[in-house]
Amino acid sequence: MDIVVLAGGTSTERDVSLNSGAMIVKALKKNGHRAFLLDVYLGMPGVDPENIFDRADEVGSQGSSIGSKPMPLSEIRKLRKDPDVFFGPNVLEICRQADIVFMSLHGANGEDGKVQATLELFGIPYTGSDYLGSGVAMDKDMTRQLLIPGGVPMAEGMTLTKDSYTTQAPSFGFPCVVKPCCGGSSVGVSIAHSQEEYEAALAEAFHYEDRIVVEKFIKGREFSIAVVEGEAYPIIEIAPKNGFYDYKNKYQAGSTVETCPAALPEDITKKMQGYAVKTAQILRLDTYSRTDFMLDEDGKCYCLESNTLPGMTPTSLMPQEAAVLGISYEELCEKLIQVSLKKYQKKNG
Repeated sequence: MDIVVLAGGTSTERDVSLNSGAMIVKALKKNGHRAFLLDVYLGMPGVDPENIFDRADEVGSQGSSIGSKPMPLSEIRKLRKDPDVFFGPNVLEICRQADIVFMSLHGANGEDGKVQATLELFGIPYTGSDYLGSGVAMDKDMTRQLLIPGGVPMAEGMTLTKDSYTTQAPSFGFPCVVKPCCGGSSVGVSIAHSQEEYEAALAEAFHYEDRIVVEKFIKGREFSIAVVEGEAYPIIEIAPKNGFYDYKNKYQAGSTVETCPAALPEDITKKMQGYAVKTAQILRLDTYSRTDFMLDEDGKCYCLESNTLPGMTPTSLMPQEAAVLGISYEELCEKLIQVSLKKYQKKNG
């Protein structure tokens, strides 16, 4: 197949996206596909999109190393003549040449349904969930409003808006977790143990977005579970060596101890996997997703959030879970494509 791996963009997870995308391209080529990496924001100015896959080995964006902090958006915007237009030169024209677009985007303007909706309007097949499921899952407030009544437990919490919030301590007290409503990779997330830390955490989160979520801190162990076509993969435990599972600990090799399958009693394993599958159903994540959980000291599970386009970097969780099932990285990439193509086959009946 001819496949565009769409990556980059303008979110705080740009570097993660490019890093994932470069690995995906390598795997797809190994699988015999004609594929290349395309930066959705920078595009390919001056390139004739016609028959571009005949030049697949000559074109394409470069991958990116992942630093301890995300690249500032202001620096990315300087690379474009028309910075306010999201899609770069020739991006949609090139995507229309592909049999499918492999979505390697993360964060805002990529994982939130906007790009998915655009591709659908152009009749371009893509991997992952549709625009509605993607948009709902990206919004942590909306996720809470759907999952809690749906029977998936989440920590006590509240949503604040930049134009009407107060710095009054939350009713559930400290410590608490403060995070942007639609961010990813734990960018802008803080744990506040006091009023002073809480006010600093609010300022940090509001630096990224105008809506934020504040939740009661759950002390315990952290886990993640991929769900592919309704099947829960083995649970992976995430144990940062220092602090919590923030941006640095997610992407800097050696910062976190990850154990898969996680050492858990069978009943808790089944319960947590059941919640992961139920989350995917409620949020309409019908192809693949990855949901994160906390397990408190009393053995109670709490859902943190669901990711519609899980990372595919060397340290990412879903490839590690797949490996336990005997699924190689190349096989996982192929599986995600085939699972995604099924929704188009159903539509075309």
